[in-house]
Amino acid sequence: MQTLLLNDEDVDENARMDRVIEAVEGAFAAYERGDAQMPPKSYIDLPEYNGDFRSMPAYMDAGDWDAAGIKWVNVHTDNPADHDLPTVMGTMIYSDPETAFPLAIMDGTELTMKRTGAAAAVATDHLAVPDAASMGIVGAGVQAYTQLEAISTVRDVEEVVVSDLDEERVANFIDAFEDRFDVRAGSISEAGHCDVLSTVTPVEDPIVGPDDVGEHTHVNAMGADAEGKHELADELLLDATVVIDDHAQCTHSGEINVPYAAGVLGDDDIYGEIGEIVVGNRPGRVGVRGTGDEGVTGVTVFDSTGLAIQDVAAARVVYEEADDNDNGYPFDLLGVAE
Repeated sequence: MQTLLLNDEDVDENARMDRVIEAVEGAFAAYERGDAQMPPKSYIDLPEYNGDFRSMPAYMDAGDWDAAGIKWVNVHTDNPADHDLPTVMGTMIYSDPETAFPLAIMDGTELTMKRTGAAAAVATDHLAVPDAASMGIVGAGVQAYTQLEAISTVRDVEEVVVSDLDEERVANFIDAFEDRFDVRAGSISEAGHCDVLSTVTPVEDPIVGPDDVGEHTHVNAMGADAEGKHELADELLLDATVVIDDHAQCTHSGEINVPYAAGVLGDDDIYGEIGEIVVGNRPGRVGVRGTGDEGVTGVTVFDSTGLAIQDVAAARVVYEEADDNDNGYPFDLLGVAE
């Protein structure tokens, strides 16, 4: 047996977004039904290097398939300036649950972008108004691209408004998508008054307030992944229907972590987890995915921290696509090749 090595281009080519969205939705469902194991994300702090390591293992049994893997990821803030390396890098090991054989080693950074976009798409599909046609994006970094790629898979997006303090980033984003969408630069409020808004910034002082969103805007809060990060004003969170991906992670390092720690926002202010909506234990948006008149209305917020089960689900898609199409670089990692 051989292990498949997949670099970032291989992951990008084989992470078919429609399949990744389906897989991530299945992962949320498996987690809600108790058919997944996902130990808490562990951190190794490296203050001497202004960085940290994070390990994210998971196993899931999604009915007709199961999958296991672990992502090893870092955040080293000084990398771009001091070492000409990305701030965030990741490596995913995807394994056969039956034998534990490492089927693939793949770039975890590209995988993370794909599954993060897919998670926002799953939440958007259940929580945004069914005729959503406009999308706002606050933060025009690398994550913004897969937000639009994924969400336009589940809604017929026509108009896109992107907001970022870096004009070059905005220009690059517009150049990338102007052939497919009516895309333009705008303020945070202009972006927030779209039908769907994704925020993908690392800020610690909220930049989106209650007046910056429309009456039925669905917000994907994707930027917070550590204690202290906070994109949305407390008033916005308290007025909205808040859906999270995992209680432990979101209260520790998600969008709600700051007001939750301060006691401003509590468990009664959290509508539920996305998995509950996916399996039908809680209704989503009125008129969406079979939800009747008893569903959610008004502003909704999805607090996404990123779960290891998402990585494993996406890795399975990438591996199967690459294996079917003879992509990547097979090699004998363990010395057991036939």
